[in-house]
Amino acid sequence: MRDLDLSDVLLDWYDAHARALPWRIPPEKSRAGLRPDPYRIWLSEVMLQQTTVAAVAKYFHAFTTRWPTVGALAAASDDVVMGQWAGLGYYARARNMLKCARRVVDDFGGEFPDTRDGLIALPGIGPYTAAAIATIAFGRAETVVDGNVERVMARLFDVATPLPAAKPEITAHAASLTPVARAGDYAQAVMDLGATICTPKSPKCGQCPWSAPCLARAAGRAANLPYRSPKPVKPTRLGIIYVARNRDGAWLLERRPDKGLLGGMLGWPGAEWGEAAVERPPFSADWQQVSGEVRHTFTHFHLHLSVHVTTAELVNPVQGMFIPHDQFDPSDLPTVMRKAYDLAHPAFDLASDKD
Repeated sequence: MRDLDLSDVLLDWYDAHARALPWRIPPEKSRAGLRPDPYRIWLSEVMLQQTTVAAVAKYFHAFTTRWPTVGALAAASDDVVMGQWAGLGYYARARNMLKCARRVVDDFGGEFPDTRDGLIALPGIGPYTAAAIATIAFGRAETVVDGNVERVMARLFDVATPLPAAKPEITAHAASLTPVARAGDYAQAVMDLGATICTPKSPKCGQCPWSAPCLARAAGRAANLPYRSPKPVKPTRLGIIYVARNRDGAWLLERRPDKGLLGGMLGWPGAEWGEAAVERPPFSADWQQVSGEVRHTFTHFHLHLSVHVTTAELVNPVQGMFIPHDQFDPSDLPTVMRKAYDLAHPAFDLASDKD
């Protein structure tokens, strides 16, 4: 079967089986010449980086309800947006998202560039995201390769080279199938095929529109592909978190540096995390370690944190700032800091009962 025929077969399948996603338009509207809102496609792609569709859906709804346009998002305060983002993780995405929105407003009058090259020049938009927006929102015939597409192509062409070394080969195969017409629908069709049929485990080959030409299926190894090189073992870092309240019930928090992990986010004071936990309380006090520990996993390491608490008389600390209780929402904290709060706040409830 020729490459062009393969694309047509998949588009026919997509017309009947496309997933209904909140940022998409259905294929019948796409065939009629309608285009999705580039803002919604961009926002969904930023959120979907390293995150599942199921996890993103509620955040996407909240963001687009509160900020329905790129201009509205660009005008929002950093703290409010970061608070709305809390729980999605990878907070550099949110910082770059705001930078990108403001660049689009300031430099392009609120209209996204409509080419891959124009998009990739914006903050937080890499090669994959630029290609995805260009093809889905603007109909450009760009090759879009995410994890689902890698898996589909590795199986369709029986690519034995392990990932990540196989990426150039897989991308070349994907490019050979990308049509000029309906390129956006085709890109979404391959992603849907990988998400619903050509799944990582137990692929549904009997339901696959590409079952007949699939070389890995014919060789009996579709479920084993793509092969992957062994991942390095993640190290474990240790640290101490200091959670303090003053007599008025305000919480002591500090803003992390803009660059680095959890950059720009509010969190509890403490020293840098490393091979050993370093004691560095924000002020001298009777700090008490609570039972249990915070455990969290980032992309490149595991983290174990002990949590120390105290009630302070301080009003104007040298490090950090006290945020009044009625202005503090723990759901605005990044996940690891929220875990520390969950561990710490019962200790303050207990101390209050004793008083």
